[in-house]
Amino acid sequence: MSEKQKKATAYWKENVKYLFILLSIWFVVSFGAGILFKDALDSIRIGGFKLGFWFAQQGSIYVFVILIFVYVRLMNKLDKKYGYNE
Repeated sequence: MSEKQKKATAYWKENVKYLFILLSIWFVVSFGAGILFKDALDSIRIGGFKLGFWFAQQGSIYVFVILIFVYVRLMNKLDKKYGYNE
């Protein structure tokens, strides 16, 4: 295996690791907070709405958008690390 292939393999391995972590966070927030932990979170209110309801309707969308920006930042760092920032 050439040095270029090793570099590309390491790049994609790290990229998949970031994707797995970020999608896991999104899953926990959307499925966990919106469905599984809804009853426990409903004792807390935000702006008059129960927190479990808020996560199911709005919170998971906000978290997803934030995770997109986090992913862009991580990928920019990863590109610089492996020399793919052109």
